[in-house]
Amino acid sequence: MTKNNMKLISFFNNHKSILLYLVFGFLTTLISIFTFWLFSSAFQINELLSNILSWLIAVAFAFFTNRKWVFESRGQGFLLSALKFYLARVLTLLIEEGIIFIFITILYFNGLAVKTVAQVIIIVLNYIFSKIFVFKK
Repeated sequence: MTKNNMKLISFFNNHKSILLYLVFGFLTTLISIFTFWLFSSAFQINELLSNILSWLIAVAFAFFTNRKWVFESRGQGFLLSALKFYLARVLTLLIEEGIIFIFITILYFNGLAVKTVAQVIIIVLNYIFSKIFVFKK
């Protein structure tokens, strides 16, 4: 094994949680944005309801990936961690709904652009809540 490969493996091992969170957070974001587009554009559902539907799908994906691979949670029960996870995500959903309401419904900004920017804010908040509240060791 080369020195560069060893450095890369060491970097991954030292930052595994954050790196996996970024990967699964990116995938969750894609799911959220795609399903938001699907509900709001393809099915012509109101943007606030579309956001809630996309949130339900994205959070289910995020919970399973975060529990198994990101935080490798085995200490607390499945139902307790699911409850904490969803409670934390409801808080960030409310923040996201506020952003969407203000910038899309009131100010008429582009829906996908607002949703994308909001997702960056939400990803950071979700990591913090998951790390300190949901999957704490």
